[in-house]
Amino acid sequence: GLREVVLTSVTRDDLPDGGAAFWAETIRQVRAALPDALLEVLTPDFGGRMHALDKVLAARPDLFGHNLETVPRLYPRIRPEADYGRSLAVLRRAADAGLIVKTSLMLGLGETSDEIMATLREARQCGCRIFYAGQYLQPSARHEPVARYLPPEEFDAIRAAALALGFDYAACAPLVRSSYHEDGQAAFVRRIVGAR
Repeated sequence: GLREVVLTSVTRDDLPDGGAAFWAETIRQVRAALPDALLEVLTPDFGGRMHALDKVLAARPDLFGHNLETVPRLYPRIRPEADYGRSLAVLRRAADAGLIVKTSLMLGLGETSDEIMATLREARQCGCRIFYAGQYLQPSARHEPVARYLPPEEFDAIRAAALALGFDYAACAPLVRSSYHEDGQAAFVRRIVGAR
């Protein structure tokens, strides 16, 4: 009875292909079991191994997601094992493969409005069509503290800015997460991939 499925995983740096073969096989198995369901993936960057990413893209999920998470300046502190340019390259490759591409940011880590806008522009230039933003919440005392809680109207302004930049769909609110269920997103994706 599932109508939408979101697949994600931890980063699998212990595997030569970053787990890409498992990703591709899981997509195929879910598609076989649920041919009418929309299938969204939220992948790691596979360490920049584009041949591994290509395995996932070849399995043709309906929606390809990879999160930028934060603005480039904060990567060394917030995502020290990731690389902003590499993440942009992942998004661009998925878009070039003809997939609907999605990314998201968690806000409240010390980014500026100008940095948010610059990141939105770069994501859009890479072919992202869907954008989500939510409030970062500190999961434990060992994690980065919240620098600022954004009011809902600021999220509304970010959503409006994303749409003005040409994103087809944007969901921006304090409790939005990358796998947040949005009927509007599902309707948009179904229009593109065909009714299921």
